[in-house]
Amino acid sequence: MAFHACRLVLRHILRRAVRFCCEVLQAPPGFLASLVPVVVETLGDAYPDLKKKMDRVMNIINENEDAFLSCLLQGRRVIDRTLQKMDRSKVFPVEVAWGLHRNLGFPLDLIGLMLEESRVQLDVAALDQLAQEDAERKAPKRQEESSGMQLDVNSLVKLQQDGIPVTDDSPVYAYELGPDGKYVFSPCQATVLVLYKDGSLQKEVGGGQRCGVLLDKTCFYAEKGGQVSDQGYMLHLEQQDVLFPVVSVQVFGGHVIHEVIISETLKAGDQVQLFVDEAQRLACMVNHTATHLLNFALRQVLGDGIEQRGSQVTAERLRFDVSTKAPIKTEQLQETEAVIQEIIQRNELVYTAEVPIQLTNGVQGLRKLDEVYPDLARVVSVGVPVERVLALESQAAMDTSVELCCGTHLQRTGAIEDLTIISERQLVKGVSHIIAVTGEQARQAREAGQSLAKEVDSLSLRVKQGEASLVGAQRLSREVGHLIDTVENMAMPQGLKRELHATLRALQRVANSAIRKRETKLAAEKVPNLLAKHSNQPVIIDTIPVESPSILMKVVNQLCDKVPGASVMLLSPQASGKVFCACQVPKVRYILPALHFQRF
Repeated sequence: MAFHACRLVLRHILRRAVRFCCEVLQAPPGFLASLVPVVVETLGDAYPDLKKKMDRVMNIINENEDAFLSCLLQGRRVIDRTLQKMDRSKVFPVEVAWGLHRNLGFPLDLIGLMLEESRVQLDVAALDQLAQEDAERKAPKRQEESSGMQLDVNSLVKLQQDGIPVTDDSPVYAYELGPDGKYVFSPCQATVLVLYKDGSLQKEVGGGQRCGVLLDKTCFYAEKGGQVSDQGYMLHLEQQDVLFPVVSVQVFGGHVIHEVIISETLKAGDQVQLFVDEAQRLACMVNHTATHLLNFALRQVLGDGIEQRGSQVTAERLRFDVSTKAPIKTEQLQETEAVIQEIIQRNELVYTAEVPIQLTNGVQGLRKLDEVYPDLARVVSVGVPVERVLALESQAAMDTSVELCCGTHLQRTGAIEDLTIISERQLVKGVSHIIAVTGEQARQAREAGQSLAKEVDSLSLRVKQGEASLVGAQRLSREVGHLIDTVENMAMPQGLKRELHATLRALQRVANSAIRKRETKLAAEKVPNLLAKHSNQPVIIDTIPVESPSILMKVVNQLCDKVPGASVMLLSPQASGKVFCACQVPKVRYILPALHFQRF
């Protein structure tokens, strides 16, 4: 969306300003925000909102500066160390540049500027390739698809033979909600057990390559249960300025493999500090908890006869596939959203606990998929402690969301803020494919929908008033068609999208009807001259000036109506060099002598 693009540009500008203040001006933290009152004094009369929101602007600048300043210092150390090791090379390692961008938030243009100051080049083509691969990993996939590096069967057998233990992933869930309402993720240190490259287990991998890293423990969530994997980076404990971007995480037979871009040599036994991309993790937590609420709300609205058929949770959106007896109506979608909004507003506690799988058997209302679960299963319950859910003859799970799930979740539902369904359709008969967004994206989707609704209302008034000329009518029809495409491709509430589509389709019919009427009138103006010129001849061939092939065809039709049995062919040369041609012959065949055509 345009709003997101503007915010991204502003963030990039702000980070360049932070870097300039810190490294060039040597200014203390907070210097940028201290300039705001001067700007307000200068521009406040022209932009009154600056005066009203000066404190908010200063807070936003300070928060963004604090967030980027530590990354800037660390990134500078990474750049300086890399430059020292480059010797005479003038091309900066692309994997290091990508790590700075993806994990420390360095805008690519800022990286280029910093390197340009050091008279070093950046391989833009290779960087674009990494960006493309990252975009492909984030692209929506089918439920059965997975992305990232995969361990083959032979390697799994070798891991067992070598006594490599499965990965301890308990640190994945080591986070809590702080008193300030922000999530705190516990730090995690790990030991490299073995590396995986080119289909084989290795003890060491050199810099400038991509490989899999197996650790004794991890705080990175591996892709499973419909939720995409975490991203982030590793730091070598002995070399804090050596950064290893983690681009995907998978799990096979209990072994978690981290797909890592190696900037310098990494070997078994090395100690690393793990840093999860907290913004991406939190967004996945929001969308995963929202997926559970969507599942519950659909059951409340559509009844217990529905069944989950798949899901996907990413940082950007959530997808939920559900079996239904009939397509979901607009009113049902709105009711579903209302149920979810109520739970969000109540800011319910989200309880989680690992329990023996047999304890979950027979729990009424518990949602679980038709698959094999481990002996210890993770129960996620909204608003009701897991102990109450599992109590003998408990009905608690009937009135809230309770599922078996290994994903990462919020601890309170209020952090979802908002949810709107932006798409619902049946790709397969009996299975509805639902896509929803949450938080700021949901708000933007609603605003986009309201903005388009105003455009549709304005266009509707113009279509009803009509246009006097054919050109004006055609222009209106094109505007309606363009707005139909815009509505179709815009992320907005599905209920509103359906309403706007219905309105625009009706407007399209009205606009097309107006065009046909004007074309018929213009065609009728051409017929008398042609009739007078050809006076009931059985074959009429001529050239006339018209603006479109449809008008030419209407002239032919009207001529044939006036002269039954005539064969008509009309040509219309255009300024572009093209020639329109329209013809019609009677259903009854006539045999005409060749001499009849000689004058043409």
